[in-house]
Amino acid sequence: MEGMPTPSSSRSVRISDDERGGWSSDRPRPGGGPARPPDVAVRGRVLHASDRLRYVPGSLLLIASASASERQRFAQRVIEDKAALLSVDRVRGLLAGRVPEAEIEVRAGEVLHAAILKRLQARASVVVTAAGLEPAERERYVRLAASARRPRHLILLETGREGVADEDRPALNELRRALDAGELGGEGFETALRLGGQSVGELKKIVFRTAPKDE
Repeated sequence: MEGMPTPSSSRSVRISDDERGGWSSDRPRPGGGPARPPDVAVRGRVLHASDRLRYVPGSLLLIASASASERQRFAQRVIEDKAALLSVDRVRGLLAGRVPEAEIEVRAGEVLHAAILKRLQARASVVVTAAGLEPAERERYVRLAASARRPRHLILLETGREGVADEDRPALNELRRALDAGELGGEGFETALRLGGQSVGELKKIVFRTAPKDE
């Protein structure tokens, strides 16, 4: 990934397709134990805030925040390709009244999983607004993208202290620490970006397209 200024006064960050996640084979462990999960770790990079972000088409972008309303509003505002936007909340809404209430959570997860994988395998971009801040949820999405050999990126969207539930604080603080320390490559993310305060409003657009040859 490389960040480069555009010819105008606006700034643009371009995320290239050069960095791909590799993984080990699924050979059983010595002694006949279960197969080792694929290693999705990559060399991750921490991005700086900009007014425009460009990712390679077919990438997975995960937007995480302690505030559901903030992450949805942010995604709707900055994502150029609205067809790429997926979330479990959106799927729940589509399933409401069509499946029994007791089955909605399970079915929503299954439908979302299938929709993400289908788009990634077709090399279509995917933007997921995460339902929570726990690493287990991030891992599910990363492994889907890694199985399709697609780049993975994360944005952590900060919100006011009043918007963070007490039970979310430990996971949020750990995600902040790992991101700032450049450790999210270990989770499989090629790039990570933390946005808060004025930088949230300064980011105007996120696009999935290749960079012009003159950049």
